[in-house]
Amino acid sequence: MIVKMEATLTEKNYWNTLYKVAGIAALIVVAFIPVQMAVFIVNPPPTSVDGWFDLFNTNAIVGLIDMDLLLIIDQVFIALIIMALFQLMKSGSWSLLVIALTLAVLGIASYFASTVCFEMLNLSKQYAVATIDTDKSALLVAGQVLIATWQGTAFIVGYIMEGIAFLIIGFVMLQSNIFNKITAWFGIILGIMSLVPPTVPVIGMFFAIGSLIPLIVWLILVSLKLLRFSGR
Repeated sequence: MIVKMEATLTEKNYWNTLYKVAGIAALIVVAFIPVQMAVFIVNPPPTSVDGWFDLFNTNAIVGLIDMDLLLIIDQVFIALIIMALFQLMKSGSWSLLVIALTLAVLGIASYFASTVCFEMLNLSKQYAVATIDTDKSALLVAGQVLIATWQGTAFIVGYIMEGIAFLIIGFVMLQSNIFNKITAWFGIILGIMSLVPPTVPVIGMFFAIGSLIPLIVWLILVSLKLLRFSGR
């Protein structure tokens, strides 16, 4: 009996730690958003490979942020948040949450497969010291391949899978007695708007920027709830 009680207490403390870390992670993601937007506005991403090389060689930090460095960190935090939500709500709808968790993990993995910011930084350094035209041309071609990868299939598939995961989690929240309806609906809106990748012509960037509003509100509400549960 004593062993069982100790095991239960240990498990409870373990999940409390996850809730606290995920709650803090959600707030960090919120803090990253204005930083990312400010960099985009002041230093818009270049439209050509040599433009990227120039940016990286002029200001590597700005180049990395323009090429989604902060979003890479965000993905790690999003994984923690979704795992915490899975544990918190799993008694209500296990099957749907397993589907959401699976899609989120696959989506995050796909996103990581599409990231090329450090590879681009390395190519830019080589381009800066290259003196032969053929070497520069080869580096430009390599840079173009990286950009195509960054905005390609892995990114698009991962983006949509995460959107579906958010949508499912929102519907589970709607049926849950843990989160209120406002949190659930912001999650659903976020999921719907995340079904359109920013690479889609015309409307893609509109949906991507517009989704930041429900994302910020949802993350704050989720964070407050996770931090509250972490203290129990």
